[in-house]
Amino acid sequence: MNGGLAANAALLAGIKAGLQQAAADAAVCVPAPYLAQCQAELSGTSIAWGAQDVSVHESGAYTGEVAASMLRDFGCAYVIVGHSERRAYHGESDALVAQKTLRALAAGLTPIVCVGETLEEREAGQTDLVVGRQIDAVLQVLDARQLGNIVLAYEPVWAIGTGKTATPQMAQDVHAMLRTRLALKDAAAAAGVKILYGGSMKPENAGELLAMPDIDGGLVGGAALKAADFLAIIGAA
Repeated sequence: MNGGLAANAALLAGIKAGLQQAAADAAVCVPAPYLAQCQAELSGTSIAWGAQDVSVHESGAYTGEVAASMLRDFGCAYVIVGHSERRAYHGESDALVAQKTLRALAAGLTPIVCVGETLEEREAGQTDLVVGRQIDAVLQVLDARQLGNIVLAYEPVWAIGTGKTATPQMAQDVHAMLRTRLALKDAAAAAGVKILYGGSMKPENAGELLAMPDIDGGLVGGAALKAADFLAIIGAA
């Protein structure tokens, strides 16, 4: 929940100016009130845009909710679902995240499905159990075609905004587990799914993280609020 019209304009201008020929896919996912601004500023560029959440409902008496069809009206390509903050602060269950994933896919959006464990869960040796449960809830409702149209993001909750970062090998281990889990559903579809790392990725560690075989990109938080840092991470990718 960051940004304002003036700050957004400056940030997007900086990103556009520095992103002439990107070899990596890049997108910004913004608070819903600023989707129109992104559409105006980014149409015709190589930068895609998306939202940070979507309603599980198609339409109706759900005041304050934002429907997938509304996101499409503003040219969204992506939407984040199941972010750890939505799970923690808004009580979103694994089942709800799975339904939001389906709703996004039905509207032609690419859901960025987030999974991750807390510090307590990691220290208890429950990382694979927790993260596996989260992704399995989504896999249960998808067919092979739908699986090929999602993006997955591993965000160790203990490494978000804390300055702590999983070592490249720690992150790779979880990404490899997720890749195996996807392949059990459908090997061909799983091979094309991008798995992003979302735990305090920044210019200083992006290269090492992105060099890992199963880390395909980043779900960048604080570093994306500075054009130079975001561009450096895109450059590393």
